[in-house]
Amino acid sequence: MQPSPSAVQARSGRQSCPSRSPPQDAHPHRSARSRYQSDSILCACSGSIGSLIAWRIVQAFGASAGVVLSRAMVRDLYQGHHAVRMLSTLITVMAIAPLLGPIVGAQILALGGWRSVFGLLGGVGIATLAAVATLPETLTPDRRHHEPLSRAFLRYGELLTTPRLMAYTGAGAFFYGGMFAYVAGTPFAYISYYHVPPRYYGLLFGAGIIGIMATNMLNVRLAHRIGSDRMLRFGTFLAAVAGIPVALAAWTGCGGLWGLVVPLFIFASATGFIVANSIAGALNTSPARSGSVSAFVGAAQYGNGIVGSGLIGAFADGTPWPMGWVVALSGIGSLLCAAALSLHPFRNRSGET
Repeated sequence: MQPSPSAVQARSGRQSCPSRSPPQDAHPHRSARSRYQSDSILCACSGSIGSLIAWRIVQAFGASAGVVLSRAMVRDLYQGHHAVRMLSTLITVMAIAPLLGPIVGAQILALGGWRSVFGLLGGVGIATLAAVATLPETLTPDRRHHEPLSRAFLRYGELLTTPRLMAYTGAGAFFYGGMFAYVAGTPFAYISYYHVPPRYYGLLFGAGIIGIMATNMLNVRLAHRIGSDRMLRFGTFLAAVAGIPVALAAWTGCGGLWGLVVPLFIFASATGFIVANSIAGALNTSPARSGSVSAFVGAAQYGNGIVGSGLIGAFADGTPWPMGWVVALSGIGSLLCAAALSLHPFRNRSGET
């Protein structure tokens, strides 16, 4: 669902409006935050599952704006390794928040019921709306475009013809498929299959969050020395190498619980090397279209994540095996996409490699 709202933002916030207009990046941010907080409250007031699902879909449009525009605004302000550093910080929050969500949400659910979860989200929407009001313009007037909305949608088709962009996108999207499989599959694998007490599941899951934070901080320190593409290749290699023993342990039971926990920890920790570097690389392929690229990359990541988690449900057989092979294939796919970058070297505007 990310491309649709971001295309509108590309028209109203990142393309048109003369320089005398108010901040244009902030305007779609504010409208999206307003929509998000109001839709969260409507979710809390839903009287049936049908209306809840409907308002959740509408809520997603508002939520997508923050993901799309925050990445694009980083690209407006920073380039090269500086962009990687800022994106690593941004991705740390964006990667950890969904992982912490189930833990925090379970506590809120136990204390106040499901409506309180959406009430809290509405409060978060109001707080972020106040914060967004302080944001300055990041896209200078000379870099804005005056194109119709239909052209904004056509840009997504044009992005498919950029091999280097597709390589970066694929590296991140395949990895997201494995991470969503990890999030969806570990509760069953740990609690139901290996009989880990639910109160200890959070500790095992939280270890992955610590690993993500550590690799993001390491990426910030090393990306400008080693290069973001090399860090990306290393991260995808790490994910692929970790994914294979996950599949073997899930299939054979070798190593028991820890045969899954240890390689899954390594796989999840690769987030710090893959996500920020793949996004920064993708944005660098088309600096003038950072909004469209950000939406395209985000849609590919979350879309493939849905596929990854969906495959676990579709092939569920009462064992961790579906999670294992999805994680393994995702790691390998991410590595192959990162390796494809060498086939399409980056060229600057003068044509130099």
